[in-house]
Amino acid sequence: MSGAGGAGGASGDVRSRARTRALVTGIGVAAPNGLGTQAWWSAVLEGRSGIASITRFDASGYPVRIAGEIRGFVDEDHIPSRLLPSTDRVTRLSLVAAKEALEDSGADPAALPGHRAGVITASSAGGTEFGQRGLEALWGKGARYVSAYQSFAWFHAAGTAEISIRHTLRGPASAMVSEQAGGIDTLARARREIRKGVGLMVTGGVDSALCPWGWAAHLADGRLSTDPDPARAYRPFDAKARGHVVGEGGALLVLEDAAAATARGVGGYAVVAGCAATFDGEPGQERLKEAAELALADARVRPDQVDVVFADGAGERAADRAEAQALAALFGPRGVPVTAPKSMTGRLGAGGSSLDLAAAALALRDKVVPPTTGTRRVAADCPLDLVRGAARELPGLRTVLVLARGRGGFNSAAVLRAPDA
Repeated sequence: MSGAGGAGGASGDVRSRARTRALVTGIGVAAPNGLGTQAWWSAVLEGRSGIASITRFDASGYPVRIAGEIRGFVDEDHIPSRLLPSTDRVTRLSLVAAKEALEDSGADPAALPGHRAGVITASSAGGTEFGQRGLEALWGKGARYVSAYQSFAWFHAAGTAEISIRHTLRGPASAMVSEQAGGIDTLARARREIRKGVGLMVTGGVDSALCPWGWAAHLADGRLSTDPDPARAYRPFDAKARGHVVGEGGALLVLEDAAAATARGVGGYAVVAGCAATFDGEPGQERLKEAAELALADARVRPDQVDVVFADGAGERAADRAEAQALAALFGPRGVPVTAPKSMTGRLGAGGSSLDLAAAALALRDKVVPPTTGTRRVAADCPLDLVRGAARELPGLRTVLVLARGRGGFNSAAVLRAPDA
């Protein structure tokens, strides 16, 4: 009898955890068209792009000379001096975004007992610029001039570690590497931790590889647009799309147990209703549609209940066509508004899908869909209702699907819903 009772209790605990809602209560942003959530969101709704000529290094000898840079970011204004020698730019941007997200949430991680506050971040490139400086010192001066911090400052998990230390987040901590899909993948893992009983998770992605070493890697990939015009270089789903533009930055979110947040008077931005990930098999076997279907099933949402899709928007003809046809198969041709606001920032590596999640959460709050810029004429083989030109108000906006694809075959999808949905 005692065994049967124990099994029933365990089953009840599992069901209880499955019912736990993960609520986005804080947002922190570092983006090419705005440092800080409010500045960036205003720029996005106005269609202001952050793509321009590269200034962080001399790009005159490269075939691509534009990017989405975060301009005006003075490291010393945001980062304690003692951390400057041991951190890369991507870690510094992560620290700024985490601080804003926690302040926005109003939560006090220190008030949570034990190890009930953690952090999971995504990075696709790690501390590329720090690594380049180490190589320059090694070959230019010798091994003894290489910083001792080279042992960890370049690492993909450096941002997770520094955020954890700075904000005393002693709970679950890890880093994920799945390129553009990373931001959604961290959200999914953070939601699992909330369901396990963790009270608060800082999650999301930030990337920055705007240095000669990083630029060489981007160029080797062969997918960068060579159009020199910042206004036309990156145009998702356009008939003349030629590739994408690289950017830096991203977003970090604070995720909390919705019941606990509500108890302290916080309404939050959005509930993470569903998440899923797939991996492509053989060439030509894209599984983005399957990821979307799995996320909708996880959220218990029908396709006709989705109000808008934040698309991956590769800006490359074959990839755009595949995504558009997947959406048409799921929702019907032009069956749901679609947007790709990353057209104003460039593709940000792991920060791209995190920034889309932030935009989706704010879209749910403000009942408005930001536009896709750059795209002049939607390709005939992309049957999408693409939001272009200006933001579109949607008074009934309650459910958003966010999609992301990472190089190498990663596909991820997340469903966000209004807190009262």
